[in-house]
Amino acid sequence: MKPLLITDCDEVLLHMVRHFRGWLDEAHAIDFTFTQDFANAMTRADGSKPTQREMWALLGGFFPEQMHRQTIVPHAREALARIAQTAEIVVLTNLEDHCQTHRVDQLAMHGIVHRVECNQGGKGKAVARLVAEHGDPVTVFVDDLGVHHASVAEAAPGVHRLHMVAEPDLAPLVGKAPAAHARIDDWRQAADWIEARFASGLPADAPAGRATA
Repeated sequence: MKPLLITDCDEVLLHMVRHFRGWLDEAHAIDFTFTQDFANAMTRADGSKPTQREMWALLGGFFPEQMHRQTIVPHAREALARIAQTAEIVVLTNLEDHCQTHRVDQLAMHGIVHRVECNQGGKGKAVARLVAEHGDPVTVFVDDLGVHHASVAEAAPGVHRLHMVAEPDLAPLVGKAPAAHARIDDWRQAADWIEARFASGLPADAPAGRATA
């Protein structure tokens, strides 16, 4: 049975916020400030901020029509190709289901061809489902958002959780997710960490003294 890597896409495999920022300025005259508080990151020229509903509508305008703007995170393609030699890979992305084929095609254009699953809300249940579907192998989960690490920790505690924020302008503003086992923002080091978890053959919740660091 092969181990399993479940990875997020935006700010893990592909840059998103830098391109979303450019589009907001060009198309909507909205300034976007890099911050952990996404809801308050946007400001119009008159100083007003979009409502929560307007924010989601703006995101809906970016996905899928503006996805072509997104660029690949350095070393992501090479790291996945290396990991795929010994493991199964699933891209678990929080997009509406109608964006699934767009995400598949987008990743393929960057040389990343793996199963893509769309999700809404916390990722814990989706991760638990994928783990069970693959036969409960040693599994690593990679995501940039702490809320998803907390969700996975609750629903699938045996999964190794790696926090990654691949946008260099955002990474210094984001602390390590408390529910993640490690924080690594570079795919070269991340691939080493992931493969070490696989090589251990142990789940993250193995009894003390059995699991690797």
